[in-house]
Amino acid sequence: MSQPTVLGHLRRAVADGRIRHRSVKQELRDNLIARLKDGAPLFPGVIGYDDTVIPQVVNAILSQHNFIILGLRGQAKTRILRSLVELLDAEIPVMPGCEINDDPLAPLCRHCRDRVVEAGDDVPIGWLGRDQRFVEKLATPDVTIADMIGDIDPIKAARSGLQLSDDLTVHYGLLPRANRGIFAVNELPDLAGKIQVGLFNILQEGDVQIKGYPVRLRLDTMMAFTANPEDYTARGKIVTPLKDRIGSEIRTHYPQTRQDALAITAQEAWVDRPDADNDTTESRVTVPTFVREVVEEVVFRARGEKKIDQRSGVSQRLSITSLENVVSNAERRAVGAEESLVVARVTDVYAALPSMTGKFELEYEGELRGADRVARDLIRAAVATVFSGWLHDANVDPVVEWFEMGGALSVTDTTSAADLLSQVEQIQGLGDLTSCIGTASSDPAPVAAAAVDFILEGLYAEKKISRTDEWQYRAVEQPRRTSRPTGQVFDPNLPLPTPGKGKKNYYN
Repeated sequence: MSQPTVLGHLRRAVADGRIRHRSVKQELRDNLIARLKDGAPLFPGVIGYDDTVIPQVVNAILSQHNFIILGLRGQAKTRILRSLVELLDAEIPVMPGCEINDDPLAPLCRHCRDRVVEAGDDVPIGWLGRDQRFVEKLATPDVTIADMIGDIDPIKAARSGLQLSDDLTVHYGLLPRANRGIFAVNELPDLAGKIQVGLFNILQEGDVQIKGYPVRLRLDTMMAFTANPEDYTARGKIVTPLKDRIGSEIRTHYPQTRQDALAITAQEAWVDRPDADNDTTESRVTVPTFVREVVEEVVFRARGEKKIDQRSGVSQRLSITSLENVVSNAERRAVGAEESLVVARVTDVYAALPSMTGKFELEYEGELRGADRVARDLIRAAVATVFSGWLHDANVDPVVEWFEMGGALSVTDTTSAADLLSQVEQIQGLGDLTSCIGTASSDPAPVAAAAVDFILEGLYAEKKISRTDEWQYRAVEQPRRTSRPTGQVFDPNLPLPTPGKGKKNYYN
């Protein structure tokens, strides 16, 4: 069915029921109900809110409320607002060239009204897509009333010989330009108090007043806001009368399970790196599950760490950028070792420190220790947690005994898979441990090396073997055991590898 091109055809289409004429909030409500009936996803890409945040957003839309989403950084507030666009109609009729997307059946601005009076049903109409009906503004302290609502343009008045109170002298701000659409304001507390006062009328009465002149525009707009609750005292606050006029207040949260966090990071992180040499888009990167879990566990532990300021939060962006750095370090190693397959290791997580330390604020105790040391402690604790989950029933004593009998390894985060495997091939019991995490003898060398690396880092994290890092750490000697566990398999006559210098040493 072709869309009407003139006002007369549009009126007949509305009368026949072929086109629905309704407000923005009614439009959102109707389309949301249709999606609920069809079982279609409401907010694609938003994970972990199915039983908490999304039902509250749905209730706000069904109630035709303007609403505000409160949450710490990295909690998908902006993504939810932008997803509202998908609940709008594909197209709506508008007056062509109108700055405020005037409704041809009920125009607001003086110019459009005059055009309808002059041409009647022959007035041409245009069609506006849903993407053009979303206006977003990041609130900053320098925003003015003219930016948000509009101002009287004295130059336009002088050139046209009009009075300043005439409708045609208005220069419209962002809010009128969002007429018949969604107007979103991010970080609402950053708006100056007097600017927030300027939003009172649109929220309650549905109109705006410009510059003290009797110019009123009864706008049809759905308004949505975001704010960080902890910013109320740090940078500003939402004035109480404005909060009173906002229909619903919705609070977000961080992922509550590791599985939700893994899904978010897998969705957002750039991990699939193409092989430029072979001119293909197929990824040559493998990230073992235990590496992904370590990255997520670092974030979960950071959100409970007393040395980190929990009021500012620890964004999910920490795990996203960290995983990207982990893959990049693995890629750097693969290029240097001329390995065709890029496999991330747990030791690559330490190379991701630059993507971690800027993502959290430290308390006084954390400042004394330093962001780098705090992040390293988090990684070690995360590795211990994930390691115990994978190998909680495994017998690690033969491997530990190998180190206690004087064995030592010298490896770095750039050690090739072949070199690492050649150094550990004499460690009895190590093969049994790698099989516990799903690594088979037929797997490529980089995959087997990642499993070995995980076991070594896990034993170090559980303080069963020690490790030195020449750049950051001093050697830490662990006390030797005087007796061996019964039933252990260990041959003291096997030759031991020669200790060497390296970035990471595993030794007794």
